[in-house]
Amino acid sequence: MPFVKHPAAAEPRWHEWDRKAQKSGLRHTVFAVTGDRYTGEWLDNLRHGKGTQIWKRTGAVYSGDWKFGKRDGYGSYSIPDPVTKEYKKVYTGWWKNDKKCGCGTRLYGGGERYEGEWSGGQRSGWGRLYRRDGCVYEGQWRRDRPCGQGMLRLPNENRYEGGWKDGMKHGPGKFFYLDTGQLFEGVWAADVPKYGIMIDFGRDEAPTPTQYPIPKIELADPDGVLEEARAMFDDSQK
Repeated sequence: MPFVKHPAAAEPRWHEWDRKAQKSGLRHTVFAVTGDRYTGEWLDNLRHGKGTQIWKRTGAVYSGDWKFGKRDGYGSYSIPDPVTKEYKKVYTGWWKNDKKCGCGTRLYGGGERYEGEWSGGQRSGWGRLYRRDGCVYEGQWRRDRPCGQGMLRLPNENRYEGGWKDGMKHGPGKFFYLDTGQLFEGVWAADVPKYGIMIDFGRDEAPTPTQYPIPKIELADPDGVLEEARAMFDDSQK
């Protein structure tokens, strides 16, 4: 007599349980062994779609888009205040591969705020930083620091416009002393002006102009003098 397999024994019961345990499409809440908690959508047993992650150790919360287990898309990251325990958003914007990437706003302590572009979790591209001391930098960034062309505006409205490198003034630039009605135009290196010229600029509108105007400098070849100074400075940097 041939052997007949019972229908109920066609598949082990644990196969059915395993299929039910696979999270895909629907919203689920899952706790990790660390106590971290995720509530949201899944795909192939990975966080994918809309969801919220809470880290138990820090209390931090991310709410937004996920892609194959990583933050990817638009979302916000919040942390609890150490004193009041109330949650405050520290970053709102775009993510890629679990890092800030694209346009976003980052809030720091003391009212400091950055609005602009990110890459690989660092400020990179164009952005504006409102510093806690009242200064505002607007311009290019690279590896989390001002680098390229940018403008720094001081609380008294004086401002610098020009080159930057590693977060410091570097290269050709102009510093407008609007409080005294003067302008310095020259070249900086590591935040230090190396050479340039100072002229009166908007002296009549300045709130506190200097007592005496800057006398005009008469040179036979002012452009040649500046070019020679620039060449000497470039040689010293080699």
